[in-house]
Amino acid sequence: MDPAIHIKTIAGKLHLHDWQVENTLRLLDDGATIPFISRYRKEVTGSLNEVQLAEIRDEYERLKELEKRREAVIKSIEEQEKMTPELLAKINAALTMSQLEDLYLPYRPKRKTRASVAREKGLEPLALWLLAQKPGDPETEAAKYLTDIVESTDSALAGARDIIAEMVSENELVRGSLRRFYERDAVITSRVVKGKEQEGSKFSDYFEWSEPLRRCPSHRLLAMRRGEEEGFLRLTIMPAEEEALKIIERQFVRAGNEAARQVREATADSWSRLLAPSMETEFRKSSKEKADEEAIRVFAQNLRQLLLSPPLGEKSVLAIDPGYRTGCKVVCLDRQGALLHHDVIYPHPPQNETARSVSKLLSLIDEYGIEAIAIGNGTASRETEAMVKQYLPSDSGIRIFVVSEAGASVYSASKTARDEFPDQDVTVRGAVSIGRRLMDPLAELVKIDPKSIGVGQYQHDVDQTRLQASLDEVVMSCVNAVGVEVNTASPHLLTYVSGLGLKLAQNIVDHRTENGPFRARADLMKVKRMGDKAYEQAAGFLRIRNAPNPLDASAVHPESYHIVEKMARDAGCTVADLIRDETRRKTINIEKYVTASAGLPTLKDIMQELAKPGRDPRSAIEEFSFADIHSLEDVKEGMIVPGIVTNITKFGAFVDIGVKQDGLVHVSQMADRYVDDPSKVVKLHQQLMVRVVSVDLARKRIQLSLKGINKVKDL
Repeated sequence: MDPAIHIKTIAGKLHLHDWQVENTLRLLDDGATIPFISRYRKEVTGSLNEVQLAEIRDEYERLKELEKRREAVIKSIEEQEKMTPELLAKINAALTMSQLEDLYLPYRPKRKTRASVAREKGLEPLALWLLAQKPGDPETEAAKYLTDIVESTDSALAGARDIIAEMVSENELVRGSLRRFYERDAVITSRVVKGKEQEGSKFSDYFEWSEPLRRCPSHRLLAMRRGEEEGFLRLTIMPAEEEALKIIERQFVRAGNEAARQVREATADSWSRLLAPSMETEFRKSSKEKADEEAIRVFAQNLRQLLLSPPLGEKSVLAIDPGYRTGCKVVCLDRQGALLHHDVIYPHPPQNETARSVSKLLSLIDEYGIEAIAIGNGTASRETEAMVKQYLPSDSGIRIFVVSEAGASVYSASKTARDEFPDQDVTVRGAVSIGRRLMDPLAELVKIDPKSIGVGQYQHDVDQTRLQASLDEVVMSCVNAVGVEVNTASPHLLTYVSGLGLKLAQNIVDHRTENGPFRARADLMKVKRMGDKAYEQAAGFLRIRNAPNPLDASAVHPESYHIVEKMARDAGCTVADLIRDETRRKTINIEKYVTASAGLPTLKDIMQELAKPGRDPRSAIEEFSFADIHSLEDVKEGMIVPGIVTNITKFGAFVDIGVKQDGLVHVSQMADRYVDDPSKVVKLHQQLMVRVVSVDLARKRIQLSLKGINKVKDL
């Protein structure tokens, strides 16, 4: 198919101009990444954002897959010598894979079926006679087809009905009508498998459950499917059978005679034996794909918020991975996150060496000039936090933070951690990860498989390939949005910079190790295998702090340096002066610097960057304290307590209130108005006040509410 048709199709579907789609596809084909196109090619795309660019890419890939399948279908039918001009026109007009497969179904090579056996017996003319529904006796007509292998009129008519049933099931109009009917009226029903009530009690909400499929939220569908896969539930997806039969009969039953009665019987058989199972399979698949898409979207949204969590920045940090019997692992990190010292203290039962532990902590704080303390939020977290706050001098100026441990154990046992700390055990590596994720959550969390960070919704039940692709894209987007300090970044972090990848990232680190820090972005061209294209894609996202050229520490791309230099010359100053002096910048009329490649969008970005070169887009970190409650038994209905949002799903948000069991703010408890998406009301790691609605000690569940407490607005 002509690429221009694809471009028009995509532009129409996404409500964009043809030229925006065409230019985007050309850039993608040329190897440009979405972050690069979004940030540095705004004139070319009409300032499309990353979401729009990804939609263009994904829609183009879908159309290419459809085109590939279309070609295969046409080839198959032509090889069978069954292609007609009318059929070819329909195939070329098909806009979805399901439409295309419906057209191909009658021609798809099949294994032996009841209909094919009947055809081999010579019964197809009888089937066509019945379908015509002309006056006459079917028994008399069937007698004409009796042979050694068709011994009775009943078997002849049965074979003819089998042929009709298959023809009905392969009819594109019937399948299209049923598909629309399913989309509108299909009901998903869940029932407990007899005898599995006790063993499958965690799925008790779905032992007797039924609702319209189109209204079933992704989390509920994925939960029911998990229950089915584990053998506790039995699911069905069906509309009203009576209406389905009417839809089929309207297409095939056209008389009231005996032949029509045979056709009606064949359509009923076609529905129960062929169409209903086929449609249920199709809608199981499509509903799962839709649920996956929603769950992946929620996970990606949460991951983005987590990766862009406020960083503490370059501070000397003491990190504690709390524990009881095995003690609390303590590490001291310098301002760049390098490990200076590690130790173990035993302030809690059974050792109860509180005095010795406090003495050691105070000594380490003094020796290593500690500016902040990071405490993991796992076992003994609250007790460790209380001890540190009690004995830390009030005038120390040291800030204390409780940090999520999610994924720290995964990192500590990973190859990345072994490469970083080959001589340390997993406990030390885990404590280092806790400290570093306080200093820079993004730089540390990129080392961990996103599925292990714990901010998803049924992430292990969705399509893992699609999930991984989506999460990798989020990580790349976040890394490039923040920018990377090339002289301190780990190979893992550099891997996600636009245009680099694993090999080039390692080559940058190796070059840095052998030759010392990079002094200019241009020096990146000396890195092994760094070509012009990779440099173009990566340079704007790599920062060199304190470089001789101040633009090397900014998000201004080297291809635009000459523009800034001309602005500085016209203003009678240096580039550094232009960055420092707002008054000089205000005298610049950016319209004077518009060129064919740098329009107003790029020039506006440059001016914003000059105002705050290399500015971190993440917000400032805030300290937080839980209420004086430590266990589930301490939580009482009606309490209003502070909490931190730890996860967001389609049905609500989970909030840590400091009792080792997150509470749920159901979507219905988020505001005194209808909320269709929790992410519009709260964000990950947000600090807020919540009211305890109920506590279920047996099931370890806490129900919380935001109503009447927080003034919430859509984010």
